Amino acid sequence: MSESSSSQYVDQFSCSVCLDLLKEPVTIPCGHSYCMSCITDCWSLKEQGPPYRCPQCRESFSQRPLLKKNTLIAEMMETLQKTALQTPAAAAAAAVDCDVCTTEKNRAVKSCLQCLASFCQTHLQLHYESPAFMKHKLVDASRHIQENICPSHGRPLEIYCQDDHQCICYLCMVDSHKNHSVVSVDSEWTNKKKELEKIKVECVKLIEEREKGQQELSKAVKPFKSSAQKAIKRMEKVFTELIGSLQKKRSEIKEQIRAQEKTETDRAEQLHQHLHQELTQLRKTQAEIHKLLTTEDQIHCLKSCESVCVLPTCEDVPSFTPHTHLSFKDLSFPLFREALEDACQQQTEAISREVSNVHVVNPPEPKTPNEFLQYQCEPHLDPNTAHKHLLLSENNRKVSCSDKVQRYPDHPERFDPCNYVMCKEGLTGRCYWEVECSGNEWAVAVCYKGIERKGIGDCRFGFNKISWRLGYFGQHFCFIHNVKQVYIPPASRIGVYLDHRAGILSFYSVSDTMTLLYKVQTTFTEPLYPAFGLGEGSIRIKAE
Repeated sequence: MSESSSSQYVDQFSCSVCLDLLKEPVTIPCGHSYCMSCITDCWSLKEQGPPYRCPQCRESFSQRPLLKKNTLIAEMMETLQKTALQTPAAAAAAAVDCDVCTTEKNRAVKSCLQCLASFCQTHLQLHYESPAFMKHKLVDASRHIQENICPSHGRPLEIYCQDDHQCICYLCMVDSHKNHSVVSVDSEWTNKKKELEKIKVECVKLIEEREKGQQELSKAVKPFKSSAQKAIKRMEKVFTELIGSLQKKRSEIKEQIRAQEKTETDRAEQLHQHLHQELTQLRKTQAEIHKLLTTEDQIHCLKSCESVCVLPTCEDVPSFTPHTHLSFKDLSFPLFREALEDACQQQTEAISREVSNVHVVNPPEPKTPNEFLQYQCEPHLDPNTAHKHLLLSENNRKVSCSDKVQRYPDHPERFDPCNYVMCKEGLTGRCYWEVECSGNEWAVAVCYKGIERKGIGDCRFGFNKISWRLGYFGQHFCFIHNVKQVYIPPASRIGVYLDHRAGILSFYSVSDTMTLLYKVQTTFTEPLYPAFGLGEGSIRIKAE
């Protein structure tokens, strides 16, 4: 399609309100067509009652016309777009004609910001030859040249109001923008260029980070899939040696590994697509900035640059550094050869937990209460470990101090003389639990199962290398590990988050939000058992 016919279609299918190609075109009773949003805003923003007028011919309507999409025009617009007639930006450039030509309109090559007109090569000579016009500022031909005129006063827009972020004329400066902070358009554009240059640099940095992230993600997926395939082969070899009831367990494990592989590879692909979308947006912003920085039409640029002065919202790029847990090699398949049939269920559950913890990319740490609750567990207090002055209730989810000695049987795992109790469950993976505490002498802790139970030395929570404790100690609220104390703000509703594989143990004050009290970063070598200490009051484990 030729440029002349292209320009003709642009004029025919342009909205006279936004001066762009029609979007969701509607035709009002007088016959003129507009974008649905443009004519709706025109009639709504002005809050005009009847009669409603056509912005173009000013014909009035006693009742507000019912707007319906003009399907014929919409189909024609779609055809124009499919034939790549032009983008909105190209349409603007292609439709600029010389304002001086009277018969056949020639294509304008330059627009004058003083004359507020566009000129072809022939009529432009006066600006090069006449001293009166040689000081005028010329820019590339633009349909936006009329935007340099103040709609209120009809004078050139030469001032920029920094309070209202808009270009104004001298009359606006002494009228509606009186006492506002104003500068010249040239000065404001100089500052904006510096700002855009900084954003451009940051944009390049973000693009590089995401490109690197894509590469690392692709590299991480390959060993993961290879490891999954090797694990399946090893699993097949083991399960084919079993008979009877083991056949069913084999299918369950195979399905779970397949599901985990698919879940994680799908997640990796989604993240890859997300990074691609961010890259697309960042590159678009980069291109728009470059275009603004190379154009000479300052007024149009100042009006356009607001949308690119703020970088698109981008999430942090996750780390894709390979981890040892990106492999299924440590799954406990060999144990099945030696296990008896009555132990099959226990071993199957162990493998299932391990499979669920194999990831291509480590999931981000939870931040909101709902995100933490995804990992919520419900530990149960172990009566065999409870000191005889501790009373357990609510299905072993609450512990209270009691003056009366409880009739617990003697047991080697019972704490004495410390008023402690441990939970039955040893925790690995990602876990979260909440407790509500009352009184001024209590401790919320985790420890290894092998902690001493008798005496007041190494059995005290926080006073050894295998336990971590938060709560009151003396008159102070603090965190204690291996005798070292850190004083922190007191709280009564405590959330405990464990990422065993990552070596993270965090204590939070829980309300409508999660306030971090203390975070441990270490390496755990055994399952961790929730544990509690009481001098008075009670501690209750929140149910799921």
